[in-house]
Amino acid sequence: MQEYVEERTVAISVKAGKLSGRALAAACKKVLAEMKKHHEAAKRPHGRQSVKKLMNHYGTKSAMTLVGAPKDFDRIAKEFHVDYAFHKTSSGHYLLFFKADQADAITAAFSKYTEKVMGRSQEKPSILGQLRQFVEQIAARPKQKERAREAVKEER
Repeated sequence: MQEYVEERTVAISVKAGKLSGRALAAACKKVLAEMKKHHEAAKRPHGRQSVKKLMNHYGTKSAMTLVGAPKDFDRIAKEFHVDYAFHKTSSGHYLLFFKADQADAITAAFSKYTEKVMGRSQEKPSILGQLRQFVEQIAARPKQKERAREAVKEER
């Protein structure tokens, strides 16, 4: 029971020339308003979420099309701390919904995502493919005669 009481303790520091009941009541109201603000902010989800949850946020929303895997975009969007949601339109095609006031962060994340996707198309060939090419090159080379040396033993 004692630990529960210690966890629920709040310390208030008030700087006043004369501490009256009104000053103490005003300080308590400010503390409660700040606690309520943090509580409301903790309720609101951040990052990837459903379209319905995103639409419940205050402010305007925007959308853009995304072709590709949403998981790849998720990894990059975490770096930019944006709130967004995907809506699947067809196979491999998605609508990316986001808050309009986070448009700069979304465009930065989207540009990094496109760099990553574009870089994939210029990947090196696989190791098995390289091995096959080397085998073909070796098979195409003309065979050279091997010279056999005989060791001559000298007797003393």
